[in-house]
Amino acid sequence: MPTNWWMFLVVGLVPMIVGAIWYGPLFESKWMKVNKFTKSDLEGGNMAVIFGLSYLFSVMVAFFLSGVVIHQGGVAQMMLPEIMESGSPAANEFNDLMARYGDRYRSWGHGALHGAMVAIFFALPVIAIKSLFERRGWTYTFIHTGYWTVCLTIMGAVLCQLLDYAPA
Repeated sequence: MPTNWWMFLVVGLVPMIVGAIWYGPLFESKWMKVNKFTKSDLEGGNMAVIFGLSYLFSVMVAFFLSGVVIHQGGVAQMMLPEIMESGSPAANEFNDLMARYGDRYRSWGHGALHGAMVAIFFALPVIAIKSLFERRGWTYTFIHTGYWTVCLTIMGAVLCQLLDYAPA
């Protein structure tokens, strides 16, 4: 269990911040054109619900992504449930293993790499499939995939470098 669980709440802000820039000054006109939106189409929505749920979903993405970018969690999962008992052979073995190897692949670059891989090998296919059935063009697919690539790369980097776990 992370000792600084609040990092999920912090990292959940990344899609909100990137989205304000990505769908604002960077690609607002292309995004609105490809969706056939006008400024008036976007007025009148319940922004508290839209931003509240978007933030909640972003925190969920951060929680999922931590398991992808931090490989040490897989070792802990293999040792369940014995690892949960303090002082057990499994807990001691896990703590020894983490003391020797726990800092491996816990860097900004490693997290960024895996975040980008999730974007390319998961987000891109999901968005592309949806786009194909909705008869959207590739511009639509690339705008949204680009957004998620930036978001997941940053989120992965921050989580991998800064999320801390207590010994078992």
